[in-house]
Amino acid sequence: MDPRSSAQDVHRCDLCETAIVHSYCDVCHVNLCKPCIGEHISDGYQKHAIVPFQERRSTLIYPKCRTHEHKKCKLQCKSCGNSFICSSCTASEHHRGHIFVEVLHSYKTQKEIVKKDTEELENSISPKYEEIARDLENQLANLDGGYEKLTKTMSKQGEQWHREIDAIINKMKTEISEIKVKHRDILQKHLDEIKQIQSLIKDTFLILIELEKSTEVSPTIEYSSKIREFSKLPHKAQVTLPTFIPKSVDRNKLYTLFGEITPLSTATKEVSPLNQPNTSVRELLNEPELVATVQTTYTKLRNVAFLGKEKIWTLGETNDIKCFNINGSLLQTIKTKSKNCPNGLAVDSDGNLLYSDLLANTVNKVKNGQIEELIRLQGWKPDKLCVTSTGDLLVTMYSDDRTQSKVVRYTGSSEKQTIQFDDESKPLYSGNSNTKHIAENRNHDICVADWAVGAVVVVNQDRELRWRYTGHPSVTKNGPFKPWGITTDSQNRILTSNYMNHFIHILDQNGQFFRYIDNCDLENPTGLCVDNIDNLFVCEFYKGNVKEIKYYIDGHQCL
Repeated sequence: MDPRSSAQDVHRCDLCETAIVHSYCDVCHVNLCKPCIGEHISDGYQKHAIVPFQERRSTLIYPKCRTHEHKKCKLQCKSCGNSFICSSCTASEHHRGHIFVEVLHSYKTQKEIVKKDTEELENSISPKYEEIARDLENQLANLDGGYEKLTKTMSKQGEQWHREIDAIINKMKTEISEIKVKHRDILQKHLDEIKQIQSLIKDTFLILIELEKSTEVSPTIEYSSKIREFSKLPHKAQVTLPTFIPKSVDRNKLYTLFGEITPLSTATKEVSPLNQPNTSVRELLNEPELVATVQTTYTKLRNVAFLGKEKIWTLGETNDIKCFNINGSLLQTIKTKSKNCPNGLAVDSDGNLLYSDLLANTVNKVKNGQIEELIRLQGWKPDKLCVTSTGDLLVTMYSDDRTQSKVVRYTGSSEKQTIQFDDESKPLYSGNSNTKHIAENRNHDICVADWAVGAVVVVNQDRELRWRYTGHPSVTKNGPFKPWGITTDSQNRILTSNYMNHFIHILDQNGQFFRYIDNCDLENPTGLCVDNIDNLFVCEFYKGNVKEIKYYIDGHQCL
């Protein structure tokens, strides 16, 4: 048993190791009993700082002056780059006219920084890295299941073909396996990088703990915070599984028509800043408030998109797209390149206007006043648009023969994902040319207002059907549910306009009815959008007005 301890864990002298401690040397960090004090300071009292044991680590250990060896540096010379100096140095020719500050002030300031950094590292930064690491580990854990599902889809398609294509199936499975290896390597690489940073954070944390306990001035003063470096969180790995796209049978082109494996798509998602305001549940106003009304002069107003800085883009059944501020002033008018009426409207992350031209089969971008073609379709008509949180573009569209509808995700001009059928190969959306507005929720769900069948259809980012909403059975809201516009807010709530009944439905992210907005004299509401403080903009089809409605109690900015 350690002789310096007992059952009661009594502190004992570090010299004789038997007597109960009485004092403490704040310089040497040694426990001392009364008899051993003399022995400890025998090499010079001025070299030690003996204090009562209860007051241990209370004495500041100032650095020795390099010029005056018997002096302690209790000052810093700001004119010499905050170098340590003693009182004798202040009178020297070298420091004449210089500005001096007390070391104690700098020490206390740095101690506060050490304390704050320790708390931030422990309570904020480290948990964030743990979250990122867990996400990567979950992706790795679910990797086999995702690829197994992909392989089963391929096999099901292969069963419908005869034996001549078996060799092609095996070749494609090999491609899948190779992509899977790359997928795993990408995720593992990100995880290894995160683990490495976590190790550095742990080392820094241990240093900070030592500095918190330490009373040595030099290490504390020389401490350089790494919080800014660690606060620059790495991007979150978002590696999308490849998809298998079946083709119709043609014996002359078996390989190309059997299907297509999309390339491994690797993207990064920016992690929310550590100082992001808390966007926990916000309360709705008992009575939503009409904030402003913008008169657009359209006689059939269909769509609205928020541009930022209190500006909105609008379109109707003409060949121009108008930009207004919330005071109703017309700021800009864009004529479509084809002179056709635009159909869909969105604003990308760079503030550029995007619009769909149904008759020309194109999606176009307006950048610096110039119109450029972004996407051209064959056999399909582009309808409504939505820019996602990752910068992708979602487009609802229907086939030229008006029998099929689908949602396609684009990265730039490249097709990345198609959403058309559920797990039972049944169509998710009605096959017709009726309007289908689209929005992405904060949880990455894709929400479509299918006007023809009277339903809001929501799938997750893996194209799996989550739920359908077909209206709320309210005795005070008679009439069919015909959703037109759709948008989402910072609370993951979904808002959709009921064109026939002149009000707005608010749903939660799981499709549960929350409440109506029915008190702002809305008439035939169509397109919807929200701004960065969750105020709602509603188009009135025949009146041509855009109404801004506040429906949350507070109006803090939503990130």
